[in-house]
This record gives sequence, C-alpha cells and structure tokens, in this order.
Amino acid sequence: MDRLVTSAFSGETHLRHSPAADPMGARMSTTPVRNWAGNVTYGATRLHRPRSLDELRALVAGADRIRAVGSGHSFNGVADTTGELVTLDRMPATFEVDRDAGAVTVAAGMTYGEVVVALHDAGLALGTLASLPHISVAGSCATGTHGSGDTERCLAAAVRALRLIGPDGDVVDLDGDTLPGAVVALGGLGVVTHLTLGVEPAYDMRQSVRLGVPLDEVAGAVDEVFGAGHSVSVFTDWRSGTGSVFLKQRVDREASGWAGGRPAAELVHPVPGMSTDSSTAQLDVVGPWFERLPHFRADRLPSSAGNELQSELYLPRSQAPAAFAALRELGELMAPVLQVAEVRTVAADDLWLSPAHHRDSVTIHFTWVLDPAAVLPVIAAVERRLHPLGARPHWGKLTTLPPAEVTAAYDRAADFTRLRSTLDPTGKFTNALLDAHFPTR
Repeated sequence: MDRLVTSAFSGETHLRHSPAADPMGARMSTTPVRNWAGNVTYGATRLHRPRSLDELRALVAGADRIRAVGSGHSFNGVADTTGELVTLDRMPATFEVDRDAGAVTVAAGMTYGEVVVALHDAGLALGTLASLPHISVAGSCATGTHGSGDTERCLAAAVRALRLIGPDGDVVDLDGDTLPGAVVALGGLGVVTHLTLGVEPAYDMRQSVRLGVPLDEVAGAVDEVFGAGHSVSVFTDWRSGTGSVFLKQRVDREASGWAGGRPAAELVHPVPGMSTDSSTAQLDVVGPWFERLPHFRADRLPSSAGNELQSELYLPRSQAPAAFAALRELGELMAPVLQVAEVRTVAADDLWLSPAHHRDSVTIHFTWVLDPAAVLPVIAAVERRLHPLGARPHWGKLTTLPPAEVTAAYDRAADFTRLRSTLDPTGKFTNALLDAHFPTR
C-alpha cells in the first residue's frame, strides 16, 4: 500500500471571514462566517479549525450541536448550525493508495484539486470530476454533487467506505449495507474524516468546443450529443435558441461521432465575455484526465467565483426534450438574472439521497447573478415548470420547493431518517434543513 501523509493541507477553504479576527493558523474564530458567495451567514457561535483527530474528537464530544463545513461552496443552509461549526482544512492531508483494491483513502477536507494531482502521480484516476476542482471531497459527496457523463455516476458513488466522528467523539467506520444511506447524508450522521474512493488507471483526454449548436438539435438527439464525449456539457442562455457544447473525450474510448455547430478556434469560457485565464485546455490538445475533466484549472479560481448564485435540478433523462421546451419558453423571464445554464448527464446510482437515485438523469444547472431578491422568483417559476417532470433539486443549491415535495421523490427517505436516529440519537449533527426534510421527532 502506498502512503503519503503531510502535515496540513496546502489549499484553503473558501469561507468568508475577517482575516484580522481569524489570522492564518488560528484554531477558532467567533467572527461571523459566510459561504463563498456571501449569501449565507452561518448561525454558528464559533468556527473551529482542529489540527488533529484527537482535537476534533474532543470538539465533537464536548459540543451540544456541531456541524462540519467544507469549502463553503453550497448556496443554502445545508452546512449551517446554531451550535459549533468545524472545518477540516487544517487537518493532516492523508492520502493512502491500495492498488490491490483499486482504491484510495483521502482526508475529508482535501479538495479534489489536491487529490487528483497525487492520484495522477501514482498513475491513477477518477472517472469523473465536478466543474470546479476547488471543492472539498467530503462536502461534494455529502450533497450528491456530480460531474458529467452518460456512463458516470455522481462523485459520491465512488465512495467505498467512510470514517466519521460520532456524537460521543467516537470513530465510526461505515461500509457495506449502511454505506448507500451514509454517503449522501448532508452532514447529518457525524463529522466525516476520511473517504475511500474507487480509482482506475490514469488516462489522457482532449477537449473541444462546438459553437452555435441549435437547442432543437440537442433536444432531438440527446443520445448522440451527450454520447459525443466521455463528459459533455451544453451551455446556453435558453433565449437565443443555441448553445455551446463542451466535449471532453478520453483518447482510449470511442464516441458517437456527433459534431454539430462549428468548432471553436480559440479558448471559450462557459459564461460569454468572461476571461479564459482559468479555463482548462481546449482545441483538442491532449492532456491528463484531471486537467481536462473540470472546466476550470485547479491553480486558479474562475473570474465569476463567488459573484453568483446557483440552483440545479436533476430530471429523468427521458424528460430532456420536455425540459428544453419548457425552459426555452422561460428564456425571456430568466434573461435579466441568468449568467449561464449548463446541461449534463449523470448515470443512475443506488445512494439513498442522491438526486440520481435509481434513474439516469439529465441535470440542468443555473448560474444566476448575486441578487437573491431578483433570482428566487425566477427559480420558483423554473421549478413550477420542471417539478412535474420529476425534478429533484441539488442538496447544496437554492430551491423554492417545500421540503415535503423534495423528500417525496426519495423512496428511501424514511430509511435515512431511521439511520439518523440510530447514529445521532440526540440530534447533535442536525440543523434546520435536515429537520425540515427528515424530521426524527
């Protein structure tokens, strides 16, 4: 077994707080903390940054209420708490490869950008990545965040085992039959410290962009368009009637051969007019998987980072044409507040709270301007049209759907509620979002 342990992460969380009140290296802050978009101010009394497992265990055991927060990339209250808040960005950066098992165990607070470089150096890879490699592994998995690809499941589906700190400060290892209910758990079962992920041999990819693709063509040829690469994203404003299609293709696999629109002759940012300085390489230049799967480079934040709100809906793949038609009718309504929308595909999984649970999905992501008052009514209008098609909202993004309507789409919701009661009988890790969706009493 290969093993690498360093003293602390090189990356930083994207939580917003006052550097003067919380200097680098501080273990605790009482300064109000916000997510990276600044639209959520956490209600926690204190933010803790433990540097060891023993310190974390003592924090959890001594708290009445406590929650873990990752990179701060959620846009709602999924990580919020009225008690203590803890971030793991100062914990030891553990990275252990088990080649015989085809797996790697990583520290929960590491970002994907940190993990993938170490993986590639070991000759290994993940099958999928999110658009932004700056997000934490544990936070991404806990909310069911996904990459893109007809054959690729969400990021959490790669998890083979979890280690977390339970309410008494005890170390709990979860795998086997409990795992499908524990991976996408919204932080409600404990503070995750390590995740074991399935890996495969490293591979190379190329990325290209097709411009001016008619949305009618995409809606009428879903299999061909989304089968034209290992990972495919369609970016549009829903008003123009066209989109840009980002094709990320593994050099060791065949694609559908679809090539609509016209090829881009220079780098393209997903949001028209934005600088491409942070974009990953395009123009069919071959490179390693981790430098092509994300839209953005790990060593730079995209120019729009933080200056945005996000919502996202997962629909049955078969509903893609109907969803396209509905959203095009809303194009004028969305135009004043929409930066860009992205459509991707995700394969079905067996995770209880994954929005892709037991169904191949098409996901429709919206990047909005940073104006909640103007954006929320538009999100509500979008959800009124797409919810009847079977839409499930992303757990870490904005939604106006009532909690009962959200959980009604999950046939294992009651099982998750029982699992919460078993692993956290006093509700130490609960918060308002969990209580609204999965009340235990």
